[in-house]
Amino acid sequence: MIRVVIAEDQQMLRGAFASLLKFESDIEVVAEAPDGNQAWEAIRRHRPDVCVLDIEMPLVSGLELAERIRNAGMPCKIVIVTTFARPGYLQKSIDAQVDAYLLKDEPIDFLIESIRRVMNGERVISTDLAAALFMKEENPLSEREAEMLRLTKKGMSTDEISKALFLTKGTVRNYLSSAIQKLEAESRQQAVNIADEKGWL
Repeated sequence: MIRVVIAEDQQMLRGAFASLLKFESDIEVVAEAPDGNQAWEAIRRHRPDVCVLDIEMPLVSGLELAERIRNAGMPCKIVIVTTFARPGYLQKSIDAQVDAYLLKDEPIDFLIESIRRVMNGERVISTDLAAALFMKEENPLSEREAEMLRLTKKGMSTDEISKALFLTKGTVRNYLSSAIQKLEAESRQQAVNIADEKGWL
């Protein structure tokens, strides 16, 4: 029996995944979670064979959760599901050693088949996502510049970022200005949107 934890913040989709998987005689859904923190607790408690993780969840993202699972040395297989065919996200998933990376608009049979395939040691990537790998762009941002954009995305002002990171406001503005220039954006918010779209934040 393949024991599965499903983490997905959209209740209807999470329920649909669970209901359809329960029809399979060799798959048991042992827990469902609406956010990354509850998913982590469920994974620690149930020690599933496979974790099906939404890439964008409240509190802890699917990618952060994948890294946590790997850092904890847990042997469970990781299946990331996403609506986004972003090369940056796919690269991060590969770096996090996930076992499958699937688009949510794939047929449910593909998810079921993928769960069985990763249990057999295979790696599965949706065809459309595999094509995205070859369109991968190099991230031009330094880690500091990306950090500034991440904090801007959270709604923090220059003043708040400077206090949080113990940097002068001028230094913060310089990093943001550099990021805006590299991304050929017209504002810091546009730079955030571009970097986020490409999976660089």
